[in-house]
Amino acid sequence: MAPDHPEAAPVPLPITGELDLHTFRPQDLGELIPAYLAECAARGRREVRLVHGKGTGTLRTTIQALLRRSPLVQSFRPGDEHSGSWGATLVTLRR
Repeated sequence: MAPDHPEAAPVPLPITGELDLHTFRPQDLGELIPAYLAECAARGRREVRLVHGKGTGTLRTTIQALLRRSPLVQSFRPGDEHSGSWGATLVTLRR
């Protein structure tokens, strides 16, 4: 893709502690999730909510595999009835 192509430019994501991943493909998450978690940790956020939807479970499975491998992650769990149920994963980052 040419550098001046609109899709070539990185899209800045706000670091709010919540990341909606509905529009991402599983293969896009390998760099995105670790980078987002690192930025959250750098900004002092300890709780992160990753919204992946309920769907087929492919995004959830990919996200959880990445979380298991991350040295930044202390723990993670499905959301509760107020935070997205099993359509979201709640992450606690290490101090």
